[in-house]
Amino acid sequence: MPPAELIGGASELLKAVADPTRMRILVALQAAGELCVCDLSAVLGMSSSAVSHQLRVLREANLVASRKESRQVFYRLAAAHVGAMLRGALEHALEQL
Repeated sequence: MPPAELIGGASELLKAVADPTRMRILVALQAAGELCVCDLSAVLGMSSSAVSHQLRVLREANLVASRKESRQVFYRLAAAHVGAMLRGALEHALEQL
């Protein structure tokens, strides 16, 4: 068995992606590569403040990374394994349909 700390960390990671809005943000970032809050708001049909709130949760879980360009902040998936996790989750859900 992995150490309890590792199990706890994995559990927290899964909690962060368990929210459908956060999952939609991650999928949008995976498809586009990089988006600013205003673009994510338009794609998802949500307010910028709602998107920003969800991005904070994703940043805290180290699922997204950001870079600042002038006054805009652009977000992307933090690592390749995040995309692999998304693909796996979507494939699994597709098998359940």
